[in-house]
Amino acid sequence: MKSDLHYYLKNLKHDLPASMVVFLVALPLCLGIALASGAPLFSGVIAGIIGGIIVAWASGSHLSVSGPAAGLTVIVFNGIETLGSFNAFLLSLVIAGIFQIILGYLKAGLIGAFFPVSVIKGMLAAIGLILIIKQIPHATGYDTSFDGDESYMQETAKSSFFELVDALEGITPGALIISGVALLILIVWETRLFKRSSLLQLIPGPLVAVVWGVAYNILVLQYAPEWAISQRHLVSLPELGSVENFINQFRMPDFSNLANPKVYSIAATLAIIASLETLLSIEAVDKLDPHKRIAPTNRELKAQGLGNIISGMIGGIPITAVIVRSSANINAGGQTRISSFFHGVLLLISVMFFAEYLNQIPLACLAAILLQIGYKLAKPKLFIEFYHRGWNQFLPFAITIAAILLTDLLLGITIGMAIGIFFVLRANFHEAMTLTTHGSHFLLRLHKDVSFLNKALLRKHLSAISNDSELIIDGNKALFIDQDILETIADFLLAAPDRGINVEIQGFSAYCVIPSSGH
Repeated sequence: MKSDLHYYLKNLKHDLPASMVVFLVALPLCLGIALASGAPLFSGVIAGIIGGIIVAWASGSHLSVSGPAAGLTVIVFNGIETLGSFNAFLLSLVIAGIFQIILGYLKAGLIGAFFPVSVIKGMLAAIGLILIIKQIPHATGYDTSFDGDESYMQETAKSSFFELVDALEGITPGALIISGVALLILIVWETRLFKRSSLLQLIPGPLVAVVWGVAYNILVLQYAPEWAISQRHLVSLPELGSVENFINQFRMPDFSNLANPKVYSIAATLAIIASLETLLSIEAVDKLDPHKRIAPTNRELKAQGLGNIISGMIGGIPITAVIVRSSANINAGGQTRISSFFHGVLLLISVMFFAEYLNQIPLACLAAILLQIGYKLAKPKLFIEFYHRGWNQFLPFAITIAAILLTDLLLGITIGMAIGIFFVLRANFHEAMTLTTHGSHFLLRLHKDVSFLNKALLRKHLSAISNDSELIIDGNKALFIDQDILETIADFLLAAPDRGINVEIQGFSAYCVIPSSGH
């Protein structure tokens, strides 16, 4: 314990400045993701606080940061709409947390390895496109049919597209200026010129975008009120000022929905996607960690499950390990979990005592931040890259995106997984064995694992062997040969002499499965 304390104290000079950077990145993201999820803005900050103060210590990762994730916005939005209230959704979140802890004890930390990369990237690209579609109304200051609970935006891109067209007809000039300049700031902040400056890199681009939006609105309110942002297009957090007021803002799950089967289906979806996103983020953080520490994945699932149970019990949105904040932590020089912990403390202090300042942030600023995240998830370069990888990779990727946009996240991923598995089996089917011919000499080579799925292909190859020929069946490269394959070869060996085919087997034995009646 003393050595741990000494280790944390020794790295405090690195962790405290990093925690400030992570806080500045996290605050607008917590608010923006809650906005995109159709949840109360306060719930996003609660999730960020729990991710920092609690999950940081429960997790086995030193550098990952947990909080609300853009990848879950579609599920949260759809869940609130389906269950009819945010409190009913909180019950799903608590159950999802329990599912995650069970997954951790079942040692399901390897679950991420069973999802094809093309399907995962397709899921993230689809979420990016949905984020872009859903945030354009906030970026344009959509005033035609604005609801504070975001219920005017539907959960799928198919229905959101028509809202998008309407949003372009209800533009508020001030909001468009704020989001346009904020986007420009975010883009410029990531150019090589700005990245060369170590001083500028200490200031997060999202923070600069937020400061710009607040400054613009304060100035135009004084000198050109017609270009200002109205109150309903600003962040709206309760001004607390005390611990008691903070606790009074908590929202409890609606336990009267325990008998509703939809609660459990949403919980299962949340648990699977949140766990997958966490495992992918942890894998990425381990690669970025300068000390090359490996986080225990099963412990991570338990930690995220605990975080989601607490978040659901007090009114927060779902939590996962998140790569954007984790990357900011590593780039800012964070060394231990102290940096993630203190970012949670700073979020807590800001929402308790500085809400009046946070309420001056225009929603258009947060929309610009989310538009950039959406673009990064679904950038054109990604589509080109998968196209060049071939149809086996591109089709599962593209079909996953289309399925999610036209249905919902869970069904879309299920369709993508089915397509992905089909292409894996198809590739295995064709690569398991090859037949080469030279005159009356044939070579049938078995590669890697040859399962019963390849029996039809084997029969096809064996039927292509002409009469009065020489055949070599080479199994030296095969790591595994299924019993069905051995029996098919044994049957061929019995019939081969009648057709004048001389067979030589290398690397395995097939005689042991020849039926005794054949002797």
